Amino acid sequence: MGLFSFLTQEIAIDLGTANTIIIQNDKIVLDEPSVVTIDMKTEKLFAIGEKARQMEGRTPPNLKTIRPLRDGVIADFNAAEQMIRGMIKMINPKSKMFSPSLKMVVCIPSGSTEVEIRAVRDSSEHAGGREVYMIYEPMAAAIGIGLDVEAPEGNMIVDIGGGTTEIAVISLGGIVTNKSIRIAGDDLTADIMEYMRHQHNIKVGERTAEDIKINVGSALSQLETPPNDYIVQGPNQMTALPIEVPVSYQEISHCLEKSISKIETAILSALELTPPELYADIVNKGIYLAGGGALLRGLDKRLSEKINIPFHVAEDPLRAVARGTGIALKNVDKFSFLIR
Repeated sequence: MGLFSFLTQEIAIDLGTANTIIIQNDKIVLDEPSVVTIDMKTEKLFAIGEKARQMEGRTPPNLKTIRPLRDGVIADFNAAEQMIRGMIKMINPKSKMFSPSLKMVVCIPSGSTEVEIRAVRDSSEHAGGREVYMIYEPMAAAIGIGLDVEAPEGNMIVDIGGGTTEIAVISLGGIVTNKSIRIAGDDLTADIMEYMRHQHNIKVGERTAEDIKINVGSALSQLETPPNDYIVQGPNQMTALPIEVPVSYQEISHCLEKSISKIETAILSALELTPPELYADIVNKGIYLAGGGALLRGLDKRLSEKINIPFHVAEDPLRAVARGTGIALKNVDKFSFLIR
């Protein structure tokens, strides 16, 4: 048994559209962008994580940069498997001789179909997972925030990730109502790219649009502590000459309006389906925001005003799901809601 337990490694993976986080022994051992670069001739992994992200949009024809996950689910099975395997290798650089057998908990979107769940399970098993458990993202986020998910009371989570926004009401260790929409961080980035092209005649890539979102992204057109304008450089679409454009947070709040309204509508429709007893709990306690989208300036305030229920941003919202997945790993025998 001693040798076997030495060879078994327990890891929790938050397999996100934008970032993948791996937790081992309660510590975050890896936090990298979910991007791989593959050599097209050999079909071998060329770069992974941050290194691959820096190559995005800059590779010669023989290399291809791939994001294996789209809308929270695996879009490229081979690349996903190579990414999981490569990331596990990054945390075990010494184990060249033999790879340890892995016990894994992986989180998945709550709207996943049977086929999508099987894709995650197969990828994890091919990457060396001996025992693979899965947990729904809003459940992991609730555990990571520190809510008691097994108590007989309602908790509502809105997890705005890269590919999906997961909205769920949780009570007694189960998801009572849930709504998963494919409008999230990536769509906000796409909105910004589109806006810059139409409004300023400037072509920007995904990375620049992401930087604009981080620096001046806002859900409100009036903020108490506004950020400074962000300077964007790029080619003019008509002349192809370089131009510089200052972008303000008001402009970005205007261009994100449509997508944020869709998230609001989804939250309202999840509340409509909530049983009255749980609804009362939610009104008293408020709704928790997790995921990278929760960092958008003024989002909590805007939602609170619109829906008349207080919204709280989780502390370190980017890692709430990963932390919850890590706690689930330690309680595999106790938590009945894990999917085998």
